[in-house]
Amino acid sequence: MVSIAYAMGQGGAPEGGAAGYASFIPLVLMFVIFYFLLIRPQQKRSKEHRTLIANLKKGDRIITSGGLHGRVTGMDETTLTVEIADKVRVKINRANVAGVIAGATPAPAETKTE
Repeated sequence: MVSIAYAMGQGGAPEGGAAGYASFIPLVLMFVIFYFLLIRPQQKRSKEHRTLIANLKKGDRIITSGGLHGRVTGMDETTLTVEIADKVRVKINRANVAGVIAGATPAPAETKTE
């Protein structure tokens, strides 16, 4: 009976050897997958947004994260003055700019004909 119990054992192999490292492989693979599918694209979008905010200038047509469309008329370190209609200007935080409208040309100055 003793010989049967001994045969069912580990055979004297040290516990936690190569099998211990093999159990971490799925965790490492999950981290790598999360990095390439979630973390890296988010960092890329964040960097593009910081670049967009840094390159804003007067006259740019923008869209805010709240959905307002307007033209930048004034700038400060942390705020922008945006004209959303004739003689209607609002101040917004720079971080609330969602994007710049591409290909938009500044509106021509109004001329009165009498």
